[in-house]
Amino acid sequence: MDTLTTASATSLARAIRDKQVSSEEVVSAYLARIAAINPKLNAVVQLRAEGALEEARQADAALARGEMRGPLHGVPFTVKDTYDVAGMICTCGTQGRAANIARDDATAVARLRAAGGIVLGLTNLPELCLAAESDNLIYGRTNNPYDLERTPGGSSGGEAANIAAGGSPLGLGTDSGGSLRIPAHFCGIAALKPTWGRVPLTGLFPPPVGTPGRIRHAGPLARRVEDLALALPLLAGVDWRDPGVVPMPPGDHQAVQLKGLRLAFYTEDGLAPPTPETAQTVQTAAQTLAEAGLVVEERRPPGIEQSLEFFLSVGGADGAVGLQRLLQASGTTEISPLLQKMLMAAGSRAMTLPDFGAFLARWDVWKGAMLTFMENYDVLLAPVVAQPAPQHGTTFLPDVFIGFGYAATHNVTGWPAVAVRCGTSPEGLPIGVQVAARPWREDVALAVAQHLETALGGWQPPGL
Repeated sequence: MDTLTTASATSLARAIRDKQVSSEEVVSAYLARIAAINPKLNAVVQLRAEGALEEARQADAALARGEMRGPLHGVPFTVKDTYDVAGMICTCGTQGRAANIARDDATAVARLRAAGGIVLGLTNLPELCLAAESDNLIYGRTNNPYDLERTPGGSSGGEAANIAAGGSPLGLGTDSGGSLRIPAHFCGIAALKPTWGRVPLTGLFPPPVGTPGRIRHAGPLARRVEDLALALPLLAGVDWRDPGVVPMPPGDHQAVQLKGLRLAFYTEDGLAPPTPETAQTVQTAAQTLAEAGLVVEERRPPGIEQSLEFFLSVGGADGAVGLQRLLQASGTTEISPLLQKMLMAAGSRAMTLPDFGAFLARWDVWKGAMLTFMENYDVLLAPVVAQPAPQHGTTFLPDVFIGFGYAATHNVTGWPAVAVRCGTSPEGLPIGVQVAARPWREDVALAVAQHLETALGGWQPPGL
């Protein structure tokens, strides 16, 4: 097995189960790794070292009695600071919640704990999850482990940076416009945005209600695709709290036959030309899949260049009135520079009620057209973002921001999508690709992504 802090969650669970290593040893190794890397990264913002160690000892004692809690028995994981974790300060990066202590676990957290997982701590994010960088007035800025002068992305940037650097084998994040996949791409790990309605959003802040809630997803991040597949069935399913969840059983990615799957790929979305290396990485991934027996065609869905516009309209239709009310209700009186930029952008997109109704109709028509395109394909392969991780403070620059449309596409379709590392930039930065599939076919996306990871290397340790 790999060293503990580079091993997959799947292999750690197996080693603990087979008593090759104790949960206490695993948790201790990750706590030591966080202590070593966090001064440089500022990724973990709340740590529960003593509580995690005590739970690890309990897990070891239970195993000695022949008791297994579940597939994650004794395995540590971290959680983005948008989820409630009972007894911990959960802020979502906004000052009005700087002392907010959660009473209960969010559904996703509770489910991983019920499967035997042990919470190590909470990770950084932008205020209210509303930026592609992880920086706020409570905890400050998180750095990319491959280049500390660059962002790990957002809004799940703290999770991605910590996992990439060996601070956790598995994490929970969220994704409204690429917030799982963009940090995974920037930090060279893997992430799954499930189909909308697959995983309950209960216990998140901001509350996932109204139209913005229709593009918000919860999902896992890890160094290896096998861990995304391990986590999904644990997270999925009705919790009798979130009204959007559909009781659709997840498929088994190991049962998917790659040969004969039909794949469409594109390297340019009609808005943001990718860097040459990004385009080449997608092309290499497509060729790799063709060699595995997939039927590969270079074709872009008609109208996909509208994705970013739909995404921005969902969040800005009320002119940011809802966000202002949320900040007021939270007691926040000073907001971060990143959130100020988002509020300015959203404030310029206000719609009248008739215009909003017309927008919803256009969105439905567009989603229908996208679904029609997928009638002929099982998989859609594309960049995650038009470029590798940019410098801190640049993500709202027009030529950078427009490149996030690749990821936003699958928030407005609601389809499942996996980000997995398949290449490296001339600067040594990770380059991921995005593997999307039909609704509810996470198994297909995961199977394809795992093949790419095996063939092209996947996560590589940063020289931190």
